[in-house]
Amino acid sequence: MTRLGLGTAPLGNLFTSVTDDDAAATVAAAWNAGIRYFDTAPQYGHGIAEMRLGRALAGCRRDEYVLVSKVGRLLRPTTGVRPPTSFRDVPDVDPTFDFSRDGVLRSIDESLRRLGTDRLDVVHVHDPDDHEREARDSAFPTLFELRDQGVIGEVGCGMNQSAMLADLVAELPLDCVLLAGRWTLVDRSGAALLDRCQEHSVGVVLGGVFNSGLLARPDVDATFDYVAAPPHLVSMARAMASTCSEFGVELAAAAVQFGLRHHAVDTVLVGARSAAEVVADVAFGAAVVPDALWAALDELLLS
Repeated sequence: MTRLGLGTAPLGNLFTSVTDDDAAATVAAAWNAGIRYFDTAPQYGHGIAEMRLGRALAGCRRDEYVLVSKVGRLLRPTTGVRPPTSFRDVPDVDPTFDFSRDGVLRSIDESLRRLGTDRLDVVHVHDPDDHEREARDSAFPTLFELRDQGVIGEVGCGMNQSAMLADLVAELPLDCVLLAGRWTLVDRSGAALLDRCQEHSVGVVLGGVFNSGLLARPDVDATFDYVAAPPHLVSMARAMASTCSEFGVELAAAAVQFGLRHHAVDTVLVGARSAAEVVADVAFGAAVVPDALWAALDELLLS
């Protein structure tokens, strides 16, 4: 499954705690399914995801998989009231934004130690939304320098918005981008970015193809962008699920396959917190979706 990658936010106890054994089994199931692209970040579980992923991959040949992490947040002890987090049972450190040169170098070094490896194949600048100037002046130049020296592999940027990514693709020598949640069945706002990436030969990795849960289980308590989904999106997702059912296709399968259909997209990340979820995600990625269903889903979105 070369076009699927494993996103490890769930292994950092996103919303729900995961045991070390379940995390290891999840990564093992991904490996056994042929997945060789693993995406993580210091933010995920405040270091837990990186440590779990590193332990799970310790017995695998390093040249057989792509390892991705991110910079822009350092994990530091917090004094006073701790900021809110979507991750459960985290250690006594919290992510602090830092896009400086020193912050980038420290972040990479600390990620390598948590992962138990000596190199990262891709490093993304993570969520520079409110820190664009510092990211442009310090974080990206530092990563480009490290790339030129062969210290890291590719340089990218990961965000939940497409507008800034589109500007960065046009103005910086990026190798790839990670776009989360903005090219999905219910949110097509990343279309212009994907076209620009294709124009500039910049690789695209899609995250959040389930929009953090809505397109996997469009229930009353469904989440969209990590908060409670608004009623109109729940209604849309339910209508799409009903339409998919008429074609004998699960909504989640259509959500994964939608991302894979775009010519600019190289990899779709699927998040999982158990081996069973990995097996299901791989099946979704291999599902056959008739063209007539795509047309019906497009019509629903436009109605």
